[in-house]
Amino acid sequence: MTKTAIITGAGSGVGRAIAIALAREQWKLTIVGRQKAPLEETKRMAESADVLVAPCDLRDEADVTKMVQQARERFGFVSTLIYAAGINVPRRSWSEVSTEDFRSILDTNLTGAFFCSRALIGEMRKNSNGTIVHIVSDAAKQASAKSGVAYSASKFAQAGLVQSINAEERGNGIRACAIFPGDINTPLLDKRQSPPPPEARAKMLRPEDIAQCVLLALNLPERAIVEEIVIRPR
Repeated sequence: MTKTAIITGAGSGVGRAIAIALAREQWKLTIVGRQKAPLEETKRMAESADVLVAPCDLRDEADVTKMVQQARERFGFVSTLIYAAGINVPRRSWSEVSTEDFRSILDTNLTGAFFCSRALIGEMRKNSNGTIVHIVSDAAKQASAKSGVAYSASKFAQAGLVQSINAEERGNGIRACAIFPGDINTPLLDKRQSPPPPEARAKMLRPEDIAQCVLLALNLPERAIVEEIVIRPR
């Protein structure tokens, strides 16, 4: 198996945990986020020379194309995409959400996921090999006021994007997995209007738990596809 991956949202939280876990398994990684400094910190924590820091605005297709080209120039064929980027806003209910925030959430959570997946699928098809993992949310299983309208809509659509990859590309050697976590103790919680207290966060999933789900999807034989993983706090 070619162990070369692009990881988005790698500057913190789940994306960072995935990058660290894969680096320990000798993967060659391109880590992606909007800001360089958090990515450099992830690289330091990964303790690997095979990590390329690639700041990128995932909402910009030209920027995504440039980032993918950088990854290929450094590591060659990119066999794996892990899309862990995702945003939300405090004012997220139907009565409060702005058009600007609605579009911004969909641009990052859905359109960016489309840009990154499409940028890699062509070469994966040529090589008859590729794994795409999207960190979705259990908000894609059941919408809630806690998640808000834009986040829920973006995640339902992201789940459909993953299903469409398997529907069209499994015969071409490409497999896709959608991971649906419940509450995770990450900085995204601070975007809620009422961020949960420390005692509530202590009972939530941790980013490292999601990284283990990603490893499961990646390390199974290529003949096997884990299409969905739902993981929630016990």
